[in-house]
Amino acid sequence: MKFFLDTADLNEIEEAASWGVLAGVTTNPTLYARTGGKLDDFHNHIKRICEIVDGPVSAESVAMTRDELIRDGRELAALADNVVVKIPTMVEGLAATKALSDEGIPVNMTLCFSVPQAILAARAGARYISPFVGRFDDIAEDGIAQLADVVAAVNNYDFGHDVEIIAASVRSANHVTQAALMGADIATVPFAALKKCVQHPLTDRGLDAFMKDWEKVQQA
Repeated sequence: MKFFLDTADLNEIEEAASWGVLAGVTTNPTLYARTGGKLDDFHNHIKRICEIVDGPVSAESVAMTRDELIRDGRELAALADNVVVKIPTMVEGLAATKALSDEGIPVNMTLCFSVPQAILAARAGARYISPFVGRFDDIAEDGIAQLADVVAAVNNYDFGHDVEIIAASVRSANHVTQAALMGADIATVPFAALKKCVQHPLTDRGLDAFMKDWEKVQQA
């Protein structure tokens, strides 16, 4: 399973890239605003991310009509070769995905919550499909079970092009574990969750024991 970072923070992206585990980034204007960025500089910021990341960078359009989504998609795709246009799963989004994919522009269909939505996204030409895990947990439903259904259903068919399932809105190492076990292609995680994936209490204890032993060796 590959890891995408869900952020607009360049420091987080650079740090994760230095670990050798970063396969891509997903971002949107809201995440950029949280870093203090302004909407009119969003495209320039996407360029900076693409210079750091050796992999797909999903940049989201905030348009709501197919014509606006197509226009935004073309503008975003022109920023760098590794840009993927992120479009919400809705009727207008499907139409825009069809048009953009026909032009060779890869699309990540986001805000996917069901098997029918995922299959429609794939049929429309989406390169990536992002079922949201954490949003189900927010309403006391099993997001992992919904993700498992999407993975199984999409893998049943040949859509004539590569389709990868992104476990989106992932908030914990347990989410990552379950997504990997069921065969999700990618997990998109915030930087804090990615750091937690590196950690384990037994690893921490082992490191503490090693350092204590090493101190004894040095003092001998």
